Amino acid sequence: MNEILRDRLLRKLDALPEEKAYLVLDYVEFLESKYAERPAGAAPFQKVAETLEDTLRAGRVPVNIIRGTMDAVGKAGKLLEKFAAAGKAAVEEAAKKGPEKVEEPPAPQ
Repeated sequence: MNEILRDRLLRKLDALPEEKAYLVLDYVEFLESKYAERPAGAAPFQKVAETLEDTLRAGRVPVNIIRGTMDAVGKAGKLLEKFAAAGKAAVEEAAKKGPEKVEEPPAPQ
């Protein structure tokens, strides 16, 4: 998708109330299921968040409750991303140092 089209779509979506934006999402997912050459992939945590959101919507939970829940889930996701990045950095740092030599104790005589 070209940048002008993406910006135009985002501008139109930003102008809609959240209830109508969910209708747009439903339509986009319908079009994806019918015509997409490749499904839009998402990170594992993102998939969990989307499934939760879909479940809340299917249960006809009010939009303001969904919004609050998804805000909390989004913050948790960002925290997990930072935690994962810190872990990755630690592993990379350890790999740079290389394996440390461990002296073996002398053999008993």
